[in-house]
Amino acid sequence: MAKNPLAGGFEEQVITTKLSELVNWCRSYSLFQYPFVTACCGMEYMATAAAKHDIARFGAEVPRFSPRQADLLWVVGTITHKNAPVLRRIYEQMAEPKWVIAFGVCASTGGFYDNYATVPGIDHIIPVDVYIPGCPPRPEAVMDAVLMLQDQIQHEPARVTNETSRVPPSERVTDEDIARSRA
Repeated sequence: MAKNPLAGGFEEQVITTKLSELVNWCRSYSLFQYPFVTACCGMEYMATAAAKHDIARFGAEVPRFSPRQADLLWVVGTITHKNAPVLRRIYEQMAEPKWVIAFGVCASTGGFYDNYATVPGIDHIIPVDVYIPGCPPRPEAVMDAVLMLQDQIQHEPARVTNETSRVPPSERVTDEDIARSRA
């Protein structure tokens, strides 16, 4: 029989869980972010680290400026076809597991730029986990996106495959496509 802990004994308590669930919980609260900031949404991105919004309470406070040290890529702003190979290279340099947030309408859909130079959404280049709408999105929307990403990370199965497989081959933008668009 178990004894009362207040009376000097210890109750036997067993907590059962899967190791993958524990690892995913730890990953969701230690997001090392890499900001890829190209446009005006950068100011709203910086506002999330300010005292009023304080993204640090979600475990995503310190930006890493090396893709090899990051596991969360924030694509903030407009991506042009000239930026596309750089963005893909940065994504490929990140260690697994890795996640991507498209910050703002320009990163999500190309925004109001309907021309030959702008990529119509970064999901044509790399897989995206969370989209943040708005031009520019409010810091509250950014915090909602971080919470949504944390929930995704906590409930995902263990990753074994290469994550570029999330983008179907027919929708991937290749280096040749980018070179043709410049010509």
